[in-house]
Amino acid sequence: MPKKRSGGGLSPTQQAAKFLGVSVLAGAVLAGIALPAIGALGLAAKGSVESFDELPANLKTPPLSQRTTILDAKGGTIATVYSRDRTVVDLKDISPYMQKAIVAIEDDRFYRHGAIDLKGVLRALNRNAQSGGVAEGASTLTQQYVKNVFVEEAGDDPTKVAQATQQTLGRKIRELKYAIQVEEELGKKKILENYLNITFFGQQAYGVEAAAQRYFSKPAKDLKVQEAALLAGIVQSPSRYDPVNDEAEAVKRRNTVLQRMADVGDISQAEAAKAAKKPLGLKVSKPKNGCITAVKGAGFFCDYVRAAFLGDPVFGKSKETRAKIWNQGGLTIRTTLDPQAQESVQQSVKDYVNQSDDVATAATIVEPGTGKILAMGQSRPYGFGKNETQINLSVDAAMGGGAGYQPGSTFKPIVAAAAIEGGMPANKVYGSPYEMDYPSPVAACDGKTWNEQGVSLTNENESEVGPYDMREATAKSVNTYYVEMISDIGICPVTEMAEKMGVERADGGKMQQAPSIALGTQEMSPLTMANGYATFASRGMYCTPIAIESITQRVGGKTKSLEVPKSTCSRAMSEKTADTINTLLRGVVEDGTGQQAGLGAGRASAGKTGTTDERYAAWFVGYTPNMAGAVWVGDPAHKRKMQDITIGGVWYEKVFGGQVPGPIWRDMMTGALEGREAPEFNLVDIPSSDKGDRDRGDGDNDNGNGDENGNNGNDNGGLIGGLVDGGTSTGTDGGTTVPTPSFSIPEDFFQGQTNNGNGNGGRD
Repeated sequence: MPKKRSGGGLSPTQQAAKFLGVSVLAGAVLAGIALPAIGALGLAAKGSVESFDELPANLKTPPLSQRTTILDAKGGTIATVYSRDRTVVDLKDISPYMQKAIVAIEDDRFYRHGAIDLKGVLRALNRNAQSGGVAEGASTLTQQYVKNVFVEEAGDDPTKVAQATQQTLGRKIRELKYAIQVEEELGKKKILENYLNITFFGQQAYGVEAAAQRYFSKPAKDLKVQEAALLAGIVQSPSRYDPVNDEAEAVKRRNTVLQRMADVGDISQAEAAKAAKKPLGLKVSKPKNGCITAVKGAGFFCDYVRAAFLGDPVFGKSKETRAKIWNQGGLTIRTTLDPQAQESVQQSVKDYVNQSDDVATAATIVEPGTGKILAMGQSRPYGFGKNETQINLSVDAAMGGGAGYQPGSTFKPIVAAAAIEGGMPANKVYGSPYEMDYPSPVAACDGKTWNEQGVSLTNENESEVGPYDMREATAKSVNTYYVEMISDIGICPVTEMAEKMGVERADGGKMQQAPSIALGTQEMSPLTMANGYATFASRGMYCTPIAIESITQRVGGKTKSLEVPKSTCSRAMSEKTADTINTLLRGVVEDGTGQQAGLGAGRASAGKTGTTDERYAAWFVGYTPNMAGAVWVGDPAHKRKMQDITIGGVWYEKVFGGQVPGPIWRDMMTGALEGREAPEFNLVDIPSSDKGDRDRGDGDNDNGNGDENGNNGNDNGGLIGGLVDGGTSTGTDGGTTVPTPSFSIPEDFFQGQTNNGNGNGGRD
């Protein structure tokens, strides 16, 4: 007599013989198809045997998709994401009641038959013949498991799912052959474990562990008999027996399972009767899937992590491969997000800009020298409702953002860095008239020139008349000075410096080869600007931004580490150039235009305000030696000018870069840096320049005396003129089509500094 396998079932020889003996019946009954004529069954049987022999010998079992957990840098959970909400558990971690309940209701002869249950086939055939339709099927648990494997392999492709579940003889034949293989290779206990982990229990729960958590908020090992019976009953039709939406139907089905457990001797009749009287006892946990569930407003950062994973070849050579790994899940992704910094960003954003305001704000913090993204937030939350969005306002279009925003005068330090790196002294003087035409021609890259006659520009107000040196021109944000500078050194050094600093257009396009880039006319994202300024903070070292620290993946009960992309650091400029820029910008937040952004004594900081033409956008980008951050405020649709506008419950006649973005930056950086070390910059001495006799425009032409919103000033502040003396003058509209922000640094700020040199080029 052939030997039986341990755990029950027949040997492969017995199973194959049985298959051949019942192929006619199996072809019809197991597929749930009632064929009308014996002749049809015979033809089907002939075709079934031939198809059976042609099938591959081995069933390819894909790894079960599971949830992915995204963690912050401290190990706290940001969000869970999944294609299938599933947590795979061992059979020992599943309640014995659950094991017995599913066998009793789905295949009570599971331990006494092989892959095919001949007795069940005959019973089903008889009942179906009597009813003239499909009254009963005869699929074993093993066959059901095989079918679920086909469904899992289909993923979320509706066409493949339909093919995996269609009621055809061909599908049943595949099930039969692979069921024989599975019985031989796995044995009954492993088949039961796999089945309970793969099957769908409704309410987005795949596998018994997720189901136990979803319906009862407890692990599968703790399920009581009535709870196990409920879950076992759901499997046949998750929508029909859904206890959340149809309690009465679910109770009837649960009690049917309890009675079946009593009939087969798993529990006594008294136990079944007692359990049947109990309420369902649901304690439903709502599905928590996706970045929309992220804590501390980190939904957009979560989405950035997903985009980084799907877009990086380190996780797979093709997009399809990376998407498959992501959807398969089972990942634990530890990110760079600093919970303290993230909380500070979100709170600061909420304090100054309301979700329902006409304009929005976005803010990002990165770590100089590492490229780690520490925080990312915005006023319009992640979602699908009113005043919500799925667009990450902090990042480039390729990473889930928009087309970006003109950075205005926050781009000017990049021009200055290019000039100084090329040998220009930091006290370089230009004539800087109030009004001028763009010089033409101007050298561009690849031997080309920008050549356009008659294009004029002006400074913000008529009092801004040179000559100016770099310090004062930067302080006042003098447009004509910076256009003369870029015309002198050429456009290419500026675009090359921007590229070295990772400063690029948000839409992925090339930087325009035009002198107007000196005035910040190319649209960029807050992350780009924050990380660009981090180059200054790290004394000239640029590091590519990163969001992922490490990834582990659980597959088949085993955990492995995945390779993750590392930040690539390179020198963008000399230390002396960076130190010179830091010296130029340090005073802005201490005594100049960005006083409202100052971090106070004991914390060295530097930064630059920026407000674009027509006030569609206002910026503050700043840094300390250990953190760099950017804050943008504006209308993402570029329709609402920030004039006569209420933001965060405060009315503004005109918005300046230091007025709304500045305080947001100050507060978010203060909270993010609390308890951290406070290193100093390496400053340089910038010698005074001999500019000759001229009207310096001091007094009323420089500083207004209005209130903190820039009202009642002397009407000379222009786009960010109200920031002079902490944002206290109203300013004029300007009248150019380019961004024209300005600010000032006190004349005596640089006195008394140690003489560490005056830039790479010495004096002019």
